[in-house]
Amino acid sequence: MSSLPARVILLAGPSGSGKSSLAARTGLPVLALDDFYKDGDDPSLPVLPGGTGIDWDAPRSWNADAAVAAVAALCAEGVADTPVYDIAASAAGGCARLDLGGSPLFVAEGIFAAEIVARCRELGLLADAVCLRGRPATTARRRFVRDLREGRKAVPFLLRRGWHLMRAERAIVDRQVALGCHPCGADEALPRILAAPITEVAPSAGSAR
Repeated sequence: MSSLPARVILLAGPSGSGKSSLAARTGLPVLALDDFYKDGDDPSLPVLPGGTGIDWDAPRSWNADAAVAAVAALCAEGVADTPVYDIAASAAGGCARLDLGGSPLFVAEGIFAAEIVARCRELGLLADAVCLRGRPATTARRRFVRDLREGRKAVPFLLRRGWHLMRAERAIVDRQVALGCHPCGADEALPRILAAPITEVAPSAGSAR
């Protein structure tokens, strides 16, 4: 086991941008932040305009406090129990234990990863924060194929959501950069993550503290 506390690399980006695939390619332990979605019966969930359904792309649909607690536990203890979320059922279906195995770094990836950059930095847990960006049409195609293959939601919902997210992608990336993430494509992100220091890096120029 490492004698030093571990540090987290937060990997953000729009849904379908390739975060999970990139995280797996790093060879580092991975915390799936999308497992911290709130259950579908949570009264605090945000709703879409007109009350037509839950807005699963709004940060308030996600339990940031629980995610930060898991990151902090991993950094301090090297292990943490985390939920296993079933997107099709809109509910956590159990829990799993993530063990860093002595690794001084791990990746925490998810569409809301940027929302906890400032808190992780304040707690001294952050090694780096990256936002994957690419072509909105490519992201939309990858997202639809994945969601259809995994049976995440009904096809009409996926089409409506996909169209909305494709139009909003540049604004999503801009927000994540403003929250403290460094924007880059996968080709730049992988070597950046592999070269991340165990101690925190300075924020990117122009990013929010």
